[in-house]
Amino acid sequence: MIALHGGAGALSSQTMSAEKERDYRQALDAITRSGQTILADGGNALDAVTQAVRLLEECPLFNAGIGAVFTHQGAHELDASVMDGRSRSAGAVCGVRHIRNPILAARAVMEHSPHVMFTGEGAEQFAFRQGLARVENDFFSTPERYQQLQRALAADGGALLDHDGAAADPIDPDRKFGTVGAVACDSQGNLAAATSTGGMTNKQAGRVGDSPIIGAGCYADNATVAVSCTGTGEVFIRTAAAHEVAALVAYAGLSLEQAAARVVFEQILPLGGSGGLIAVDAAGHVALPFNSEGMYRAVGYVGQAPDVGIYR
Repeated sequence: MIALHGGAGALSSQTMSAEKERDYRQALDAITRSGQTILADGGNALDAVTQAVRLLEECPLFNAGIGAVFTHQGAHELDASVMDGRSRSAGAVCGVRHIRNPILAARAVMEHSPHVMFTGEGAEQFAFRQGLARVENDFFSTPERYQQLQRALAADGGALLDHDGAAADPIDPDRKFGTVGAVACDSQGNLAAATSTGGMTNKQAGRVGDSPIIGAGCYADNATVAVSCTGTGEVFIRTAAAHEVAALVAYAGLSLEQAAARVVFEQILPLGGSGGLIAVDAAGHVALPFNSEGMYRAVGYVGQAPDVGIYR
């Protein structure tokens, strides 16, 4: 099975057109089916989550890759991570500006270097040596994201958590966290997780959230769980949220659902954090808790139609 998320936040269904909601649901459905196909053909969980997140990066509806939000300085800085539950190998990049698919760069770091994380120019040089596609920074720009930046600059200059500008987005753009991610369990019981983001609208250049940090926004271990997070990045870092789910399963004997809920509602929320996570274990159990009013999400078991959701 495979599960996806595309951001979490506050409901604003009254400002959403039926057409726009349909666009989000269709995108999540199609990308989930792509991951299901890989798993049904005997592919592994790592390939499934990598492909799913790559497709999310290619979809301008989500804040990762094409359609990434702008920094305060008017550019795009992207982060991504991936982890293989079989070996707990991991790779990540952060603050990259010219790599078309940061998730592919993160996987290249995992598979073709002795390191876990590269940042900025060094990450890009490494990725291009691996043959990954180079693009100009404005490749990621969309008119909607530029308008968000202008509104953020006009509104006290504060950073906004993903989309601003109501009617375009089913989840209230002022309070939506745009990280995307995927977790999967393959037919051999192997787990994997991947996470990618454009960060926050109007963020200061150089800001890094939880998405590329192993143990905060992404974690996978066959012995416990695979997790991908979306939400208030600084709080997810402070709680080591993704690893905490695994720790509660391993050391406290909690079920996947209990562990995921405890992190989201009893650790993230008291610190003022908002958002959610997706998690799966080697038995194919899935948990998708969120303490916001909505979270783009989809679950697809091989042989079944994907189950797609936005609201509670």
